[in-house]
Amino acid sequence: MPAGMADRLAAAELTYREAGQTAAGTLPPGYHHLRRTIAAGRGRDAFAAATQTLLGWQVQRRAGLRVTPSSATVQLGSVVLLGLGVGPLRINAPCRVVYTVDEPGSKGFAYGTLPGHPESGEEAFIVELRADGLVTFTITAFSRPATALARAAGPVERAIQHQITGRYLRALTAGRTNVPKPRP
Repeated sequence: MPAGMADRLAAAELTYREAGQTAAGTLPPGYHHLRRTIAAGRGRDAFAAATQTLLGWQVQRRAGLRVTPSSATVQLGSVVLLGLGVGPLRINAPCRVVYTVDEPGSKGFAYGTLPGHPESGEEAFIVELRADGLVTFTITAFSRPATALARAAGPVERAIQHQITGRYLRALTAGRTNVPKPRP
């Protein structure tokens, strides 16, 4: 990302007031809420691989987004310009990392929306190594339309968000051989 763009995005105000709220147990009212968890492997090696994938922006890239970050790895305060679509039909979504999680059994981050993003809100991506060795990947988000186009899209916009969340979840486990099969 060019330094000038990174500086502008780093100085921009978030488009919502509830920064860090995805880390709380309760998401703020007035937004659409989303929380999904999948099994992402088993054991310390799977946890390390999932963490590396997540913190290297690969979840977004593998989900089919164009990713232009200010840093090669996720860091508190990093900014990123996410792009969906092609050419003039590309929607750009600027975000800033509002918190990171760096604990022995839990790694991840959340980013919040900046001006120009079609949504207003926050999305968290957390990988956990549970006591039984299961590695999970959880996405938690709250958002609402921030632009006239997003508001006009109505239910289509919600469906797009759910589709991208599914892509994020699959992106973390792509190519892994030790991922537990989902239970019916």
